[in-house]
Amino acid sequence: MEIAIIAHDGRKAEMVQFLNKNKTFLSSNHIKLVATGTTGIKAENAGFKVKKMLSGPIGGDAQIAARVAENKTKMVLFFKDPLSSHAHEVDINMLIRICDVHNIPLATNEATAQLLIDAIELQL
Repeated sequence: MEIAIIAHDGRKAEMVQFLNKNKTFLSSNHIKLVATGTTGIKAENAGFKVKKMLSGPIGGDAQIAARVAENKTKMVLFFKDPLSSHAHEVDINMLIRICDVHNIPLATNEATAQLLIDAIELQL
């Protein structure tokens, strides 16, 4: 199962903590991680194998949306920073819309992400 991980700058540390908290599951052979550029680098530095896309502001969000539309990515964990504005807000909204259109679970905070991970673990 391919899971996309994305985190705005103010949430990257939280994403890495989340990944480490779920390291056994997320490092298993059942899971493939894909990430926007800088988030992917942070995840790699924490010991995860990650397929990196472009950085979000230069098209990474769109690349992940395309993977969702192509039925490759089955879940998106996007730790958004709700207190900051982002120049690529259009791409962020497009990714959210594509997840909705293709019925792909999307978590924008740690609590929801943990619920999704826990649900998948129960199924495997």
